[in-house]
Amino acid sequence: MYWLFKTEPEECSIDDFASAPDSAIVWEGVRNYQARNMLRDQVKQGDLVFIYHSSCKLIGVAGIAKVVRSAYPDPSQFDNTSVYFDAKSSPEAPRWVAVDLTFVEKLPAIITLDKMKSSAKLYGLPLVQRGNRLSVMPVTEPQWQSILQLGKQR
Repeated sequence: MYWLFKTEPEECSIDDFASAPDSAIVWEGVRNYQARNMLRDQVKQGDLVFIYHSSCKLIGVAGIAKVVRSAYPDPSQFDNTSVYFDAKSSPEAPRWVAVDLTFVEKLPAIITLDKMKSSAKLYGLPLVQRGNRLSVMPVTEPQWQSILQLGKQR
């Protein structure tokens, strides 16, 4: 299965993954129930993930990571010093999950949102639909291949 995970690069960028190629990075802080449910129920070890930079100057797909540990309770929800702390969550009844990712590849250039929006092959991709704000979204195999092809175009 294929996924796209949105991140703000100052929080967790493809360069952070590249600087720790043999270490897993905890993908934490997802605080949307629909995105949480996908992480919990559908994202599996071995899945590939586009790392998508958002809320920055150059918005788009920056690289690829791989899921190396499927869903487990997000440790940040229990840490009262974390921005992701959730006082309503407890170790006995966690509300949020995390997954672990490792670096696969940094793309030679960002595949911009505008470039993806201009591709008819990506019309059904939730990312290019108006109003889609989810930080975790599925990508079909044809969409995955189309995005990779966009990255090869000049």
